[in-house]
Amino acid sequence: MEDSTLSELFWAVARRLRHLSKETLEPLEISPSQARAIGELTRHGSMRPGVLAEHLRIAARSATEVIDDLQDRGLVERDHDPADRRATLVSLTAAGRAAAERIKATRRAEAERFFGALEPADRDELARILGKLRD
Repeated sequence: MEDSTLSELFWAVARRLRHLSKETLEPLEISPSQARAIGELTRHGSMRPGVLAEHLRIAARSATEVIDDLQDRGLVERDHDPADRRATLVSLTAAGRAAAERIKATRRAEAERFFGALEPADRDELARILGKLRD
């Protein structure tokens, strides 16, 4: 198989996964960018908006918009950083932690459906290959 064909297949699968992820999040009324922000806050805990932007690999202005939307929905809150009262920390609220659990469960079910078309041995091999490419 040519590398270009392999690359095209990979990107086609990636696009399909992004589309499925967006569809999966719609009933939760959470955008993919909001889900990513919630995921980063779940993994790393409270952080400054600029640090969240770095984790998300987006501009600080874009992170502010995501944070504003999540705060309007009661999923995150802003507080003063105890180490620097001029700085702000963003953290998940109880509702944000509950949303993170719903996102995780929904994505787990989505992955089971998507990868369920593969035999267990093929899934293991795909995981091994993707892990190797990631590293």
